[in-house]
Amino acid sequence: MLIDHWPLLGLRLTTPRLELRLPSDEDLAALADLAAEGVHDSDRMPFTVPWTDLPPRERARSVVQHHWLQLGSWSPDDWTLNLAVFEHGRIVGQQSIRARDFATLREVGTGSWIGFRHQGRGIGTDMRAAVLHLAFAGLHATDAVSGAFADNPSSFRVSEKLGYEPDGIQRLAVREKVTVMRRVRLSRGRWESKQRTAVEIDGLAPCLPLLGAA
Repeated sequence: MLIDHWPLLGLRLTTPRLELRLPSDEDLAALADLAAEGVHDSDRMPFTVPWTDLPPRERARSVVQHHWLQLGSWSPDDWTLNLAVFEHGRIVGQQSIRARDFATLREVGTGSWIGFRHQGRGIGTDMRAAVLHLAFAGLHATDAVSGAFADNPSSFRVSEKLGYEPDGIQRLAVREKVTVMRRVRLSRGRWESKQRTAVEIDGLAPCLPLLGAA
């Protein structure tokens, strides 16, 4: 079976509200359709790579291609796990967790997007809490980092809720303009001190070598 060769297919994160896992082909199509419907207002760009500026059909295709690219280039020393997010069985967005040289650095980064029609209901907090539980409880990470632009207050609200602290700024060129990203960092100690969402992890043990955490 394919899962014997690629055990990440069996990894599941569940909260009382959400399930996060690698998408099936049908799920990936639904995720692409969701991106085509829209992710944010056109007058702002919350991503360092402005993939959402693409026309809807190309935007959907980019979701599929990016998913395949990350799986095809996977290495225990450099990986990005793009998990589809389901609310009561309905796909609502994507939550990513990534790491380079995890065996040495024990640090992860996160990123996400939610379909426009599913925003504003607290889903973003739950889905990031799920991958933080994977990082700290499952992989024994020491730190998690993230960041957002100044015009993305919802991302900062999620970070603040989960205990992140300021970690400097980064200047980037986005849409051919200088844009300042505010970085945030969550230490293991801060994560342990906060009240956390209940998260269950299934199927992790056979994935540990692929994640640099064996």
